[in-house]
Amino acid sequence: MKTTWRKQLIEAFKYTEDNIESLKTTLTEDELDVKFDGGYGGINGVPFTAWSRKFVYFPVVYDGAEWVGYVRRNPCSVKTNHWGGE
Repeated sequence: MKTTWRKQLIEAFKYTEDNIESLKTTLTEDELDVKFDGGYGGINGVPFTAWSRKFVYFPVVYDGAEWVGYVRRNPCSVKTNHWGGE
């Protein structure tokens, strides 16, 4: 499954109902659009951290599948579940 961090971040922002216009990231514009295999097999996407007004986003991997994880940016009462699988 070919993907980019830009595509995955856009999907994560939609899910969190966050404003993509507030995105700040350690990725360059070119790195946001580098295609990689996000399916199982190994880490292919470059590491990053991204911020918005509401959340912090980061890469997650399990069995080589990669996706964007996120946590709330400011302290709150929302608990964070385990990321990955058992």
